[in-house]
Amino acid sequence: MNIEHLGLNVPDPAAMGDWYVEHLGMVVKLAKDAPVPVRFLADSDGDVMIEIYRNPAAAVPDYGAMDPLALHIAFESSDVEGDYARLLAAGGTEHTPPALLETGDHLAILRDPWGVPVQLVRRAEPML
Repeated sequence: MNIEHLGLNVPDPAAMGDWYVEHLGMVVKLAKDAPVPVRFLADSDGDVMIEIYRNPAAAVPDYGAMDPLALHIAFESSDVEGDYARLLAAGGTEHTPPALLETGDHLAILRDPWGVPVQLVRRAEPML
């Protein structure tokens, strides 16, 4: 079996979807506003998909209060420092500045404008 998507209940799927398309290179696979607003977004290779939706039957988690160790969305980056600065300028907020780990991996974490932790990673040895 393969994972089709990971879903997140968010306050504004349309705005968040637009931001992820513009700033993270994601592609809208499906967009609907009824019966609940939803956006299915795929990565630029079409290999991974997230669903962002707003379903009032469940509370939107306080993503801004969550530790990124509990939840984050990781994106491969060939320029962690440059992408970190670019995403902060686009409305993201700082969390963990870019750092080179002992493993040789280069990582940074910021929060998107809705508080969801976004990790940027350049692996010393690619995992996929």
